[in-house]
Amino acid sequence: MTTAVCLPTGTVTFVFTDIEGSTRIVQRLGDAYADLLDLHNDLIAGAFSAAGGVLFGSQGDALFAAFADPVGAVTGGLGAQRALRSQRWDGQEVRVRMGIHTGHAVVRGGTYIGLAVHRVARICAAAQGGQILVSATTASDAARALPDRSVLVDVGLRRLKDLSEPDHLFELWHPELLHS
Repeated sequence: MTTAVCLPTGTVTFVFTDIEGSTRIVQRLGDAYADLLDLHNDLIAGAFSAAGGVLFGSQGDALFAAFADPVGAVTGGLGAQRALRSQRWDGQEVRVRMGIHTGHAVVRGGTYIGLAVHRVARICAAAQGGQILVSATTASDAARALPDRSVLVDVGLRRLKDLSEPDHLFELWHPELLHS
């Protein structure tokens, strides 16, 4: 999913999402999974767009967005989780994990290339469904203007796949989010 919209450049805040247990959902729903995925994509795209984000890619049920501002990324992630949580899923449990990280990447062919992209993918993979994990870099930048009733909870250092040093992560906590 490439977009004609101009992608932010320089220091960018990335949000990656992924449906937890999507293979089980596909096995249960079969072809009807396509409708669920369309609704999921629309809810997330709407929340990200409202917060100033641009979707720049997808893979399966994972979506990739870029924001010029870390506060917008955190706000967009929270908005997406709230929209997903309030949606009726016809008896299905749809829980989406999200990772947010701010860093430098270059734009090539309508997508981003750089270590920041790999890091946000690993942060997303470390999250559980319904959870938003945020890098220390983003947490520091976004703490100035968190969405109402939101806090960043320190979850400590996590060793992420293929990265040489552990990353200090925070969970975006809000009373309306699913928490483990």
